[in-house]
Amino acid sequence: MKKMLKTLAIATAGLLVLAGVASATEGQKDAKAISYSFEGPFGTFDKGQLQRGYKVYKEVCASCHSMRLVSFRNLSEHGGPGFSVEQVKALAATFTVNDGPGNDGEMFDRPGLPSDRFPSPFANGQAAAAANGGAVPPDLSLITKFRPGWYGTFNQLLNGIGGPQYVYSVLTGYEEPTAEIKAEMPEGKHYNPYFANGHFISMAPPLVDGQVTFDDGAPNTVDAMARDVSAFLAWTAEPKMEERKSLGFMVLIYLAVLALLLYFVKKKIWADQH
Repeated sequence: MKKMLKTLAIATAGLLVLAGVASATEGQKDAKAISYSFEGPFGTFDKGQLQRGYKVYKEVCASCHSMRLVSFRNLSEHGGPGFSVEQVKALAATFTVNDGPGNDGEMFDRPGLPSDRFPSPFANGQAAAAANGGAVPPDLSLITKFRPGWYGTFNQLLNGIGGPQYVYSVLTGYEEPTAEIKAEMPEGKHYNPYFANGHFISMAPPLVDGQVTFDDGAPNTVDAMARDVSAFLAWTAEPKMEERKSLGFMVLIYLAVLALLLYFVKKKIWADQH
C-alpha cells in the first residue's frame, strides 16, 4: 500500500510539472527577468513608481482597458500609491462615469467620485470588440495574477508566476517578424513573442519614448514606463500585499517565541524524569 501511494505521489508530481510546461504557448518566450522593489518577503511598493504607473495607465492604457475591480479611493489607502484624499477626488473627477437613472428616468454622465470604480472605456464587450478589430481588450485589474511570465510548477513555487514581468515583457517585446512569420501573420496583427495567446497580438505597440511626462522628472523611455505601469498593475492585483507580508512576519515571530516557551516548559516539566 505504501509503495502504491508513493508511486501515485510521484506520478501526480510529474503530471503537475508537465501541465505547467504544457500551459505555455508553443514557442512563447519566457518573460524578461527584471526585478521589482516589492519582490521577496520584505519587499514593498515604491510609491513614486506606483504614481507614475497610474499616470501611464490613465494616459495610455485607460483608452482601451478597463480596471473594474479598483476604486479611485484605493489610490489613497495604506500600501498604495500614496495619493492624498484631495488628490484622489481630483483624479476621479477627470473620469466620466455613466450614472442614473435620474429623476427623468434617463441615464446621465457625471464626473467620477472616489467611491466609483474605474469606468470602462466601452459600453459593452461588443463595442470594445468593434473598436479593436474584433479583439476585446482584457480588464487589467488582475492581469499580473492572470498571466504568468514563466511556467513550471516548481519554478513558479520558487520564483512566483512572474505576472509583472509578463506585462513588462509584452509592452517592450514587439519585434519585426521574419519573412516566414510575416507570411502567416493575420492582417492587423503585430508580432510579439512574449504574448501568451500566440505570437500575434491585436494591440499595436502602446508606448513610445516621451509619451508621458512625469511630475517627478523620472525617465519616460519605453522601458521605464513599462516598468512603472507593470508595478502599478501588480499593486492593483494585490493592494494588501504589504499588510500581508507584515502580518506574516509577525506570525513567524509569534511562532518562534511560542516554540521557545514550549521548549522551556517541556524542560521544566520533565526535569525530574532524567
